[in-house]
Amino acid sequence: MADVIKVATRDAYGKALKALGEKYDNVVVLDADLAGATKTGVFQKAFPDRFFDCGIAEADMMCVAAGLSTTGFVPFASSFAMFAAGRAFEQVRNSIGYPHLNVKIGATHGGISVGEDGASHQCCEDFALMRSIPGMTVICPADGVEAEAAVQAAYEFDGPVYLRFGRLAIPVFHEEGFKFQIGKGEVLQEGSDVAIIANGLMVYEAMKAAEELKTAGISVMLINMATVKPLDEELVLEAARKCGKIITCEEHSVIGGLGEAVCACLAEKLPTPVRRIGVNDQFGHSGPAAEVLEQCGLCASNIVKVAKEFCK
Repeated sequence: MADVIKVATRDAYGKALKALGEKYDNVVVLDADLAGATKTGVFQKAFPDRFFDCGIAEADMMCVAAGLSTTGFVPFASSFAMFAAGRAFEQVRNSIGYPHLNVKIGATHGGISVGEDGASHQCCEDFALMRSIPGMTVICPADGVEAEAAVQAAYEFDGPVYLRFGRLAIPVFHEEGFKFQIGKGEVLQEGSDVAIIANGLMVYEAMKAAEELKTAGISVMLINMATVKPLDEELVLEAARKCGKIITCEEHSVIGGLGEAVCACLAEKLPTPVRRIGVNDQFGHSGPAAEVLEQCGLCASNIVKVAKEFCK
């Protein structure tokens, strides 16, 4: 594929927060002593009076965000996914989810592409955790442009939102001005033999795989499903009807994530063969991000392999 600009979605998050701050006085940002890594420091520099460093106390930060939301502010509480979804789960559930407060959680460094930080920081369980909270919206954008648009959409949405961003710079394929719609999947390519439903950095890998599969005579319907919850069930069912086979791709455990959401929809409404590509019930390990992704099968070559076997 042609050379493209690469941007980490965490960088797009910082840029989007600053843009929101310029437009809306009620936007506040909280961080847990990671402003440089989460890129919330961009907002901090522009609006120091609306930025709160809560220290290494993620659970407390979620409670502060909950309180701020009850006074008319729209807080974006930010930390690594492992801490935002994992360490602070109880506070997210009880202080934000249960009262259904208007808090946005910006979780960076999601998935195994954290690379050298190792298994303790490679959060592959956050979709599952956040999906389990009633009323929580879960989003994982595929590139920088979509990430910025998703942050804007999250601000406009009334209710708790979990936004997952990555550390690794990934190709940008959306055009500037892209409009993000919560709960709506995006058809990137029509096809008839197999549908690939992906999100996050796996979307671009699926795009590369679709090109290679085309040369092998396999027609791929490609869908970017950035909203993990609520899932665009109508589009999932449409893909199942058109193709009869579905492959899901995510930088997350195969347990509890996008793949299981798709399978649950199909099992109840239109039983369809599915293959799930994700982290296979294991912890990651330290190493260069590209190598760790490939070792876990989160790459175009493995998608091609799975699709060819599936379509025999």
